[in-house]
Amino acid sequence: MNSSQEALQQACAVAGIDADGARLLRLGSNAVYRLRDPIVARVSRPGADIDHARRTVAVARWLAFVDYPAVRVIDVDQPIVAGGYVVTFWQALSDDGDEYATVPEIAEAFARLHQLVAPDELHLQPLSPFANASQRIQASTWLSPDDREFLTARLADLQDAYANLEFVLPPGVIHGDASIGNVLHDRRGNLVLIDLDGFAIGPREWDLVLTAIYYDSFGWHTRQEYEDFARVYGFDIVQWPGYPAMRSIREFLMVTWLIQKAAESDQAAAEASKRISALRTGASRKDWQPY
Repeated sequence: MNSSQEALQQACAVAGIDADGARLLRLGSNAVYRLRDPIVARVSRPGADIDHARRTVAVARWLAFVDYPAVRVIDVDQPIVAGGYVVTFWQALSDDGDEYATVPEIAEAFARLHQLVAPDELHLQPLSPFANASQRIQASTWLSPDDREFLTARLADLQDAYANLEFVLPPGVIHGDASIGNVLHDRRGNLVLIDLDGFAIGPREWDLVLTAIYYDSFGWHTRQEYEDFARVYGFDIVQWPGYPAMRSIREFLMVTWLIQKAAESDQAAAEASKRISALRTGASRKDWQPY
């Protein structure tokens, strides 16, 4: 049994939830487990910030209060700290895997989200675009010294570029990681927004750019899908003068996220190397694989 499983069992005991038969669904920023009850548990990496987890739970409860279609927390006192890990419990959306929303449905979900006004007591923080990038670069044991130096210099350039952006949409509540993987259908076919960790107050362009680059940079969406997204949302970010800089920023952050996993598998290492090379040379991103 690994440490995250031990933390899960301890947290389940505190919450009065049956941990028997827990099954690991995926391992990323959190270890995500499906429990025998229709419950999903998220177990942080060691030493995670419990205040951040508290804010995520509070966001989920606020979204439930305003009847916004997002994943719901289980009604227990949480988050729970167990063995240095932070554990939260969520309602499972389905019994047989994730069903992604369509691209127009994603636009609909974020158009509705962006109309919400967060109460002051939620204490949403201003968006910090590069919050973990420097730490990820410096902490990586996988990066070569040359790559570390390159990414550090690139980070400084992109921080300057972000500071000089002129946003045209009014700032407000944003999701922070508004990708197709975070808008799902539940077992009844209803839209559900998941992964609420990155909620913040910031430029709404931050939420719109991922769908654009999934089409424009990576070819993961078709042209028609992107045009439908822009039409349903009511704004085409590709036409915004700040789009190229924002695209470069989000691509860079995708690389700094992946280098965390590069030491864990040969596949992740190969993908991270390919992406760093593309940042250096300006090569096409069409061969980047989803992570």
